[in-house]
Amino acid sequence: MTGSNYPEYDHAFFRDGYRLGEQAVGEIREEEKLFSAIKTMYDSVDQLIESLLAMGKKQQVTVDCRKGCSWCCHQPVFANTYELRYLAAFVKNNLRKTEQKQVYQLAVEKNDRTGKLAEKEILNHKHPCPLLKDGSCTAYAARPLACRIYLSMNVESCYQFYRYPGKTDCYPALLDFPLRAGRMMNEGFFAALKENGIFSHELRLEEGLVNFLGDPSL
Repeated sequence: MTGSNYPEYDHAFFRDGYRLGEQAVGEIREEEKLFSAIKTMYDSVDQLIESLLAMGKKQQVTVDCRKGCSWCCHQPVFANTYELRYLAAFVKNNLRKTEQKQVYQLAVEKNDRTGKLAEKEILNHKHPCPLLKDGSCTAYAARPLACRIYLSMNVESCYQFYRYPGKTDCYPALLDFPLRAGRMMNEGFFAALKENGIFSHELRLEEGLVNFLGDPSL
């Protein structure tokens, strides 16, 4: 489950994502329809991961990710603009005004830091996510795919990666299949939107929160 590639599944996951993207395109101006398609994609990935973990447990393959462990929440996270719109809407609809302001301020502060860095520097930069509070994500239900598919089998490897960024021998022991499946599904979703004239691009999470929490018209 750790090091193998699964090319035979690539097209299937891509098609699943593409189909969901097409469902959203019909009335893309209606944000509710777009968000519904995104939630369905997230739910599909979550269900896949649950099945994989159940199967892995029988094979003595465990995942160390759990509430309160947040080493990965200090890493850069990139997401497409439609995911970030969804995330910002969740923050606005589910967090108190004071919490929203705090998230926005933390996003501004992190964006000011990361926006000045070169690409390689960003990848090795460690700074808490604006949504991280007391070791947990305040918008866990709406977290981007990049967060959902990041599953480590060894918490010590995550800590070492946090402590020694840039070292080639310090990298989290991640499950490969969820990473691949989630990426392919998201690529399919992206492709469906693009082919129908709906363009999205990738932003840093804090950059997206600044944009969508700071200016609702975006």
